[in-house]
Amino acid sequence: MNEDEFYMNKALRLANEASERGEVPVGAIIIKGNRVVGQGRNQTEQLNDVTAHAEMIALTAAFQTLGQKYLQGCTLYVTLEPCMMCAGAIVWSKLDRVVIGALDERSGGCGSAFNIAANQRLNHQAEIQYGVLEDECSRILKQFFQKKRKSLETE
Repeated sequence: MNEDEFYMNKALRLANEASERGEVPVGAIIIKGNRVVGQGRNQTEQLNDVTAHAEMIALTAAFQTLGQKYLQGCTLYVTLEPCMMCAGAIVWSKLDRVVIGALDERSGGCGSAFNIAANQRLNHQAEIQYGVLEDECSRILKQFFQKKRKSLETE
């Protein structure tokens, strides 16, 4: 297992926690060197806050841990491609690198539907890597939504 897979597995554990709590299963980890400086899981249902995405929670934790508003030298590992909001936050935070598990072709902001995080017109571009543990990251999302659809059918 390489380093990217190691940290993506940690993000997958957070995604599983989100799923167990009825949240869309997305997990995010931010590292600097070999140190986890921020982590998060989706909490939009729990907090009644549409901005409580795993990436946003991980970013806030990293800012607090490091005591700074920019995250140069940091890498974000996230199980699902960040949305446009989160991609914007990635640009503003000046993250060096984003490692993505599953792509979000309907609303992804890092290259699938939109390309905000690497847009050359912006003052910062993050290096984006796709497909790390993609099958595992996609599977947890598919299982979550299949279960959710079945529960809606029985209501």
